[in-house]
Amino acid sequence: MLMENTDSTDPPVTIMSSLLEGLPDAVALGCLARVPFYLHPKLELVSHSWRAAVRSPELFKARKEANSSEDYLCVCAFDPENLWQLYDPRRDHWITLPVLPSKIRQLANFGVVSADGKLFVLGGGSDAVDPSTGDHDGIFATDEVWSYDPVSRLWASRAPMLVPRALFACCVLDGKIVVAGGFTSFRKSISKAEIYDPEKDVWGPLPDLPYTHNTSCSGVVIRGRVHVLHKGLSTVQVLDGLNHGWTVQDYGWLQGPKAVARESLYVMSHGILFKQEIGARKVVASASEFRRRIGFAMIALGNDIYVIGGVIGPERWNSGITKLSDVNILTIGTERPIWRRVAPMTRCNGTILGCTQLRI
Repeated sequence: MLMENTDSTDPPVTIMSSLLEGLPDAVALGCLARVPFYLHPKLELVSHSWRAAVRSPELFKARKEANSSEDYLCVCAFDPENLWQLYDPRRDHWITLPVLPSKIRQLANFGVVSADGKLFVLGGGSDAVDPSTGDHDGIFATDEVWSYDPVSRLWASRAPMLVPRALFACCVLDGKIVVAGGFTSFRKSISKAEIYDPEKDVWGPLPDLPYTHNTSCSGVVIRGRVHVLHKGLSTVQVLDGLNHGWTVQDYGWLQGPKAVARESLYVMSHGILFKQEIGARKVVASASEFRRRIGFAMIALGNDIYVIGGVIGPERWNSGITKLSDVNILTIGTERPIWRRVAPMTRCNGTILGCTQLRI
């Protein structure tokens, strides 16, 4: 690696890299930074020094400087238990991560975001049922927080939330993770909100939500404002920056799966994909092919809207449920947007428990 003579009486001497013969480390790292992330496991097989470089924070800094960072989708489904996969849209390729090491079986109803170059999984509870008795595991809400570092390729336990919660709003504002609302038990909804600094690994309180509701909630950030949306309600609780409190707005937004693309909200409702504005909406495309599909994730990456996984059924004459690994994409902004299929998930299938973006 790069070394310099520390004797102030002598001029600095650069030691050539052990990565690429004849090149200084900085140049060698610049070359490796341009190699796609999905090939990094193969790079590690070259030598110990390449393995160390591929798993070093310096390489990922070099990727940013070289404008070689790549956007991935992170997906966790009901099956297999606590397993996450990454989707590479450039290469239509799936990568499987190590299993989340939580002691909670079939973790569900959690929050998931990416911040500081890492994937974060927060709170939630067990969705597991004992097959012999039919009993639920009994862990409804936890305060635990996990992060996955694509550099080290390891999960790590982080500082727990101030309040255990499940079915809550979770999003990123100005590099900090904001969580709000949700439930601490099956019957108790909460108005507590808090904020997490991923660099310092510290949680702090935020002003409480003005209202609690006995429904699950989700969070989206649009134009620098956190929006907490409750299932079945038209009112939205809005945080206008970290130095302000919450306000309550009635935007008349449609109910249904939602995704934010290019600072605009898209909603799937009654077999149609809408672009939702405050007090107005615009039809984007038909989504009738998803009418029978439930439990899927809808998320945006760039100009693309993704529909991932889910299940089909049961129907009137068929009580069975079909777990799906399918992935469909719609590119917005085109004259006649049409849904198309891409590579299905290779390990995950069924109801999607969590989905977010990650830049590596």
